[in-house]
Amino acid sequence: MARRKATGTSRATRRRHWWHLRQRWRMLGVFEINAEHEFYHLTAMIKEGMHASIQTTMDTPDEDTLTAEHFKAEETKSHEGFEMQTFAAPVFAKLRRSLDITEEEYMNSLCSGGCYLQFVSNSKSKADFFVTNDKRFFLKTQSKREVKFLLSNLQAYMDHLEKYPHSLIVRFLGVHRIVIPNETKKYFIVMQSVFYPDERINIRFDIKGCEVGRWTNPDTGGKQIIKVLKDNNFEGQHIALDQEKSWFAHQVKMDAAFLQELNVLDYSLLLAHQPLHQDELDGKHSLANLVMRTTKSLDLDDSPTGSDPPTIPLLEGTTGEVDCGSGKPQAAAEGSGEGIPLQEINCRAKDTRTDSELQEFHEHHRRLLPNCKNAIHVIDGLERRYFVGIIDIFTVYGWKKRLENLWKSLRFPGRAFSTVNPAKYSHRFCQWIQDHTQ
Repeated sequence: MARRKATGTSRATRRRHWWHLRQRWRMLGVFEINAEHEFYHLTAMIKEGMHASIQTTMDTPDEDTLTAEHFKAEETKSHEGFEMQTFAAPVFAKLRRSLDITEEEYMNSLCSGGCYLQFVSNSKSKADFFVTNDKRFFLKTQSKREVKFLLSNLQAYMDHLEKYPHSLIVRFLGVHRIVIPNETKKYFIVMQSVFYPDERINIRFDIKGCEVGRWTNPDTGGKQIIKVLKDNNFEGQHIALDQEKSWFAHQVKMDAAFLQELNVLDYSLLLAHQPLHQDELDGKHSLANLVMRTTKSLDLDDSPTGSDPPTIPLLEGTTGEVDCGSGKPQAAAEGSGEGIPLQEINCRAKDTRTDSELQEFHEHHRRLLPNCKNAIHVIDGLERRYFVGIIDIFTVYGWKKRLENLWKSLRFPGRAFSTVNPAKYSHRFCQWIQDHTQ
């Protein structure tokens, strides 16, 4: 009896030990914005305002077809001591639905009783970053100019995501403004976190595709801070995607071309990775997981014509076989070695599709999404899970940046720096991806 009691005590002690370790890891690089924090009052207002805004969306019928008025929509709600303005609410509500984010879970994450977290890193951004307590969504303060730029290009942004549902560009889920009497108006956006869930992520990179100023000392000096490394820290490494490589490079190219059309530069590819567990490696080859990944890939997509997805593979090639990220066609559950045609997974095509429409769908929807909540930003390679997303898309190549380009050309002759015209930035960004992916 005494031995069993001692064994039970030992197990309980181990569980508490692991729980404390997990809590310490969870809080690495962040700390709670509690009642003593300088931003507590602001985040409390954000929570209250977001709750009312999301509730209004929940009480409003879903808008399947967006009009020009939806993109111009502004809603103001008065609260004690402040006002909250919400911009283009129907547009962002539709985008959240496309990501399988319900309004209930969106509210639970943004308006929970848990404190927001403040992100602590080596970023030089002057913006304030807040993270929801579950780390699923980022809130970032923005300038009036940046918000105006996003809203003026929101239709183009939504069109791009409809054409490329697996775009790597970060998903903006809401744009708001808090008005406090006798204080500066605060604009902020809500974004889906690229690094979610982050429990096993131990290295992060911010990639711009250039060399000047693109190295960070990885030593934290013992501080609880997340060091985001840069291009030069990544040299000698590769993003090992195997069969997903061509899709990844193609999608980066399409996203960069879109950003070039917006006349922007200085955007980054956020990149992190973690090793796949053995059960995850084994699960990639299971029939059940294949069906789940295929269904998720199709359910999240709005095809170019808005009709049901066709019976074609999501990955490159026309062999009728579906790849699961292993580099080999998915075998049947009993290991027969035969590829599983996607036609067998309950996907029916509309007879009205033309060959060109089917080809376009094939080119834009050939990726199998992993079965996780953040599937858009997650790509499973051979041995690692990669978290990727393109962020910071608000820097327009105006006269200030043109002068900066001239100054840097004189200071760093023959070297690659970030401030270049959008066409050159786009080409160089894509070339870096091409050179560092295998």
